[in-house]
Amino acid sequence: MAAITRLSTPSSSSISHIWRRLYSSLSSIPETITSSQSPFLAKFNNATDLARKDPKHRNVQWVFLGCPGVGKGTYASRLSTLLAVPHIATGDLVREELASSGSLSLQLAEIVNQGKLVSDEIILSLLSKRLQAGEDRGESGFILDGFPRTIRQAEILEEVADIDLVVNLKLREDVLVEKCLGRRICSQCGKNFNMASINVKGENGSPGIIMAPLLPPSHCVSKLITRADDTEEVVKERLRIYNETSRPLEEVYRSRGKLLEFDLPGGIPESWPKLLQALNLDDEEEKQSAVA
Repeated sequence: MAAITRLSTPSSSSISHIWRRLYSSLSSIPETITSSQSPFLAKFNNATDLARKDPKHRNVQWVFLGCPGVGKGTYASRLSTLLAVPHIATGDLVREELASSGSLSLQLAEIVNQGKLVSDEIILSLLSKRLQAGEDRGESGFILDGFPRTIRQAEILEEVADIDLVVNLKLREDVLVEKCLGRRICSQCGKNFNMASINVKGENGSPGIIMAPLLPPSHCVSKLITRADDTEEVVKERLRIYNETSRPLEEVYRSRGKLLEFDLPGGIPESWPKLLQALNLDDEEEKQSAVA
């Protein structure tokens, strides 16, 4: 697996200031980056040493990559709880803005419903607001989900923080489409569920994949809604865009030794313990379970 580094990191009191400065000068940032422009800064320390620090001293700065619908939010959120650091999902930030009466809501609705990517300017504006709110609450570190999506955004991010680890979740595209089409949200409590029952046979040496549905409790059944962007046409368009714009980003992080590739073997019961093993965090969960 890729090891993890802990480099000198901007204090939480300076992060939002840096974001605002970068956002104001976004037009000056190059479209692409190379290893000579953003050299690999240091060799990594062991993941176990970093992750098992006392929570109040943790300052992990991780990124989750992966195709839309692969489960970035699910696993990033679980690790956020385990490591006591905030999970910041740009998709959630966009949906919160969509649900508001803010000036961006109508513009975002048109972009999202067509399966297009939200512009760097909008994402940076939403992230800046979120980081400022986190600074006010005294947050330290983060697990980013949905940012960066492109090499250009990675350059922006590297001006803000030294990313320790990039976890790239992988799943077969046909399974991804089926999984996305099964997603549902409770309009009352906001929790996510999935109605798809996936049982795909292995082929060409690849193992089969079984994912049981994540069914809602009885009081949520009548309140389930489908996200506007969870149609087959939109899902496939989002996957096409991801392949064109974000896969080169994987190569950038791979070349810097920061990429941990993780093939999901199935649903949460099968994948979660294996992900913890890959991150050397399985003992950490056992300790938390014992305390609980």
